[in-house]
Amino acid sequence: MNASPSNISGSIDAGRIESLVRMAIANALAGATQGNAGQADAGPGVYVPKLVVSISARHIHLTDEHVEKLFGKGKKLTPEKGLYQDGFFAAAETVMIVGPRRRMIPNVRVLGPTRKASQVELAFTDTISLGIDAPVRHSGDIKGTPGCVLVGPAGAVELHEGVIRAARHVHINPRDSAYYGVKNGDFMALKVKSPQCSMTFDDLLVREDANAKLEVHIDTDEGNACDLDHATSIELKRQEPCKCHDHH
Repeated sequence: MNASPSNISGSIDAGRIESLVRMAIANALAGATQGNAGQADAGPGVYVPKLVVSISARHIHLTDEHVEKLFGKGKKLTPEKGLYQDGFFAAAETVMIVGPRRRMIPNVRVLGPTRKASQVELAFTDTISLGIDAPVRHSGDIKGTPGCVLVGPAGAVELHEGVIRAARHVHINPRDSAYYGVKNGDFMALKVKSPQCSMTFDDLLVREDANAKLEVHIDTDEGNACDLDHATSIELKRQEPCKCHDHH
């Protein structure tokens, strides 16, 4: 079901908002959870990148305006736990996500720093639970996506768009991109070997930045599917261009 603004607005009233606000104060830690890391032993003097694969749990990015609406005037995000990428953090603040017909997920972690547009990133099972038909998109590409209602201890915000299933991707710096023979915008493949659930994930978008650490992000559904916690090896490689479909 598509979570259009009309569906959301018609399913929630002021009394319900107040009730949801009271429920949204709970503060269980979520956010990006670091998974397995790999470092090949290529001998002394030979550079081999350290690969980290992280499971990115459901989370929310907010604008400064929405932080104040949800948590109070003048409120800023409170860094609680640094993420693997320098400068990014899981905040102490959490919100409740409300979808159509009052379906909801409480205590969803806010990640910082703030952004120019608020965005909700969910796994496929989360979207089923909320009744939202969220498309797979790369972060920041939210035009035409469904919306939802966010509820915090100080108020609520209705998003008219911004709910996505985040496409898997790899953060990489120029030295490591040269090692793998890729550039920003290319695609890579991740092979995960585990005792019973080995699999390969294709179409990891390369997001190159001078300050990035080599890190693959997959969501909770993907992490569970390959049993990442019990992986015996992980391998990242360049994905050859495929003319059979369009990534864009």
